[in-house]
Amino acid sequence: MSDILIVDDERDIRELISDILKDEGFATRLAGNSDDAMSAINTEAPALMILDIWLKDSRMDGIDILKTVKRDNPDVPVVIISGHGNIEIAVAAIKQGAYDFIEKPFNIDQLLVVIRRAMETSRLRRENQSLRRQDNGTTQMIGSSASFKGLISQLDKVTKSNGRVMLTGPAGAGKELAARYIHAHSSRASAPFITVNCAGVAPDRMEEVLFGREGSDRGVEPGLLEQAHGGVIYFDEVADMPLGTQSKILRVLVDQQFTRVGGNDKVRVDLRVISSTNRNLEQAIAAETFRQELFHRLNVVPIAVPSLEDRREDIPVLADHFIAEFNATQGLPKREISDEAQALLQTMVWPGNVRQLKNLVERVLILGDGTGPIDARELPGTEEAAGGEEGRVVLAGSLATLPLREAREAFEREYLLTQINRFGGNISRTANFVGMERSALHRKLKSLGVVTSSKAGARVAHMDEDDED
Repeated sequence: MSDILIVDDERDIRELISDILKDEGFATRLAGNSDDAMSAINTEAPALMILDIWLKDSRMDGIDILKTVKRDNPDVPVVIISGHGNIEIAVAAIKQGAYDFIEKPFNIDQLLVVIRRAMETSRLRRENQSLRRQDNGTTQMIGSSASFKGLISQLDKVTKSNGRVMLTGPAGAGKELAARYIHAHSSRASAPFITVNCAGVAPDRMEEVLFGREGSDRGVEPGLLEQAHGGVIYFDEVADMPLGTQSKILRVLVDQQFTRVGGNDKVRVDLRVISSTNRNLEQAIAAETFRQELFHRLNVVPIAVPSLEDRREDIPVLADHFIAEFNATQGLPKREISDEAQALLQTMVWPGNVRQLKNLVERVLILGDGTGPIDARELPGTEEAAGGEEGRVVLAGSLATLPLREAREAFEREYLLTQINRFGGNISRTANFVGMERSALHRKLKSLGVVTSSKAGARVAHMDEDDED
């Protein structure tokens, strides 16, 4: 969308206009009939059209072309020119969406003024529409753990291309945030970011939602694909897309065009596609619920988004970030987190990942008393663990059934596994926290069958498989 398309059946006229515009720094394309004009538009929409009303030896006249252009490319301004101009033609053209009407022979200065105004008006309209339809979600990613840094490194690499990206990871880990990060740091950052909630749209409405509709009382209704033109379309939980729709999306990826529901004309789109899933798509392919061809088209660059369990080091800074966010957006108190509360947050189980942590922080801020530091006792689940008498710890049922030596080993094993993972596999930091010499901790881990290995770019502790056998 960077040049001006000049459509006139008189070669001398279109070449004259082209020369004038080139002298002013504009790029141009030329068409002498309706077929050439529509072919040029379908190849790439121009920034502006200069269109003659009367076209000899053409299937469509200027008004027909104008109607089609304003239907399929409403952002393209059209300036009508004609040597047979009268007030009726001018009114008809303006009613059909023309920006302005100029009679032949035209004044060059007048033509240039109209063109500049039309292009500026079109630019402002596109910017306003883009701002209205973009979901201004945050793109700030928070963390410093090894697995987080590995994720950012991968995301930064894919921002420099238009390659399709498949984000995998558990629910709540931040896959949509990663998609927004790619969009915000790419050359398409000023264009739309449109989310398709594949699990939230009824299967019988999916095609209408994606492709839009023609022929209804409301005229043309653009779908999400059309709204994302020039930007990014994000298929959230793509495994939930209906099987019938998958084959049509596959065709869009190949041809970069589609037909609206109820329509016949092809709609051209320029899209970057990012998808996400928390399911195993290869198993879905084997179960014949996901098309293998679509998987290969979408999975050009696979990126795994780590769970919160794989980045426990980031929990305190994430919690602080959410506290500041809730303070700014809801006026909730801006509280610090005590060391004990931080330690407990880092050792909790997070099946809902970052989303669950954010919800927990909001709950604590709403229900908490005062503005002092958040204490461990304010965190959900600690009421039961505290027991009925201060200083007592309630044993888990499994420990209570074991002899003292076995219970002690089981506790030590679980405690050290939790602490090592809390500190991202860093043995020195773990030893400092638990109050042991590093060499003594290594001996203790060996005796308990605990080892560390790399996962998602970070060191994690787990039981030695050979020892378990």
